[in-house]
This record gives sequence, structure tokens and C-alpha cells, in this order.
Amino acid sequence: MIRILLDKIYLLCGYLSGTFLVAILVAIFAQVVGRWLPFAVDMVEISGFCLAATTFLGLAYSLGHGAHIRINLLIRHFSSPVRKLVELWCCTVGAVAAGYLAYNVVVFNIQTFMLGNKTLGLVVFGIWIPQLGFSIGTVVLTIAFVDEFVRVLHGRVPRYEENATPELGEMGPLSEGGGRPAASPAAGSN
Repeated sequence: MIRILLDKIYLLCGYLSGTFLVAILVAIFAQVVGRWLPFAVDMVEISGFCLAATTFLGLAYSLGHGAHIRINLLIRHFSSPVRKLVELWCCTVGAVAAGYLAYNVVVFNIQTFMLGNKTLGLVVFGIWIPQLGFSIGTVVLTIAFVDEFVRVLHGRVPRYEENATPELGEMGPLSEGGGRPAASPAAGSN
């Protein structure tokens, strides 16, 4: 039950991240069209807020799919018990760092709401609104690190490893020519 709920939360954050990425495209397109027409549209600030939401809402989803940068050169050579300890340590450090960030961001978001701070651009609204993506993203990232910690603790493969694409060295050569297209046999026979 909890596994299904967490996976849906991560997926929802991934979709929201993609939605804000599309919103950046729409905002920039509106600004470009506004230059052709006789009205000005200032979307720089809105695009920046959407970029922050895209980045932080996508963190938990990308963690679960192995898209974060990880250093496997050392970890993959450890024996299974040592590797488990290293993975637990990494998840703990990630959860503590993300939790510290999440706590401070949520407190800052609440303070911004209580003070009634507004944006400085042409479109004025409460600054706490775009900060919600930052707050939600860091909280969900913290939950994702704790989730991975529990998976490793119970002896399961972490989702970031299970869903990761192979590393460059693990994929093997792109072709028999060492990454270059193989020459056809008829090419050198003249």
C-alpha cells in the first residue's frame, strides 16, 4: 500500500516537473509573440519560477530512475556486505542533506507567506506560490532517500540501481570498430 502511494507521488512529481518545463516553453513563446504584436509580455520571472519547480519537483522521480550522478567506479568493486554499508551511508547522507534543505525551505516558504511578500516583476503575486515547488520537491526528495535507505536495509536492490541505464563502460563497444561504424567487406577489396 505504502509502496504504491510512494511510487504515485514520485510519478506525480515527475509529471509536474514536465508540466513546468512545458510552461517555460509556453512563457518564452508568449514573450516572443508579444514582441511581434503591439504588447509587451514579461515572462522572464515566470520562466525562472517554472525552472525552479521543474528542477526540484523532478529530483525524487529522477533519483528513482537512476538519473542522478553517482560514483560507481568504487562502489561496484566492493563485496556485497561492504557495498550494502556504503549504499546505506550514501542514502543516509542524502536523506540528512535533503531533510535539512527541506526543513529550511519549508520554514522560509511559510515565512514568505506570513509576511505577504510579492514578486517584483510586471505580474505581481505572492512569492510563496512559486516557492511551493521548491518546498514540495525537497520534501519528496527526502522521502525518496529514506525510501531507498529502507530498501537497501531490507536487502533489496535500490530503485536508482534497478532502473538505471547502463554506464558507458558497461554497455560494451558501440560496434566492432571500437565505436566507429564497421567498414563493409566490399570497401577494401578493389
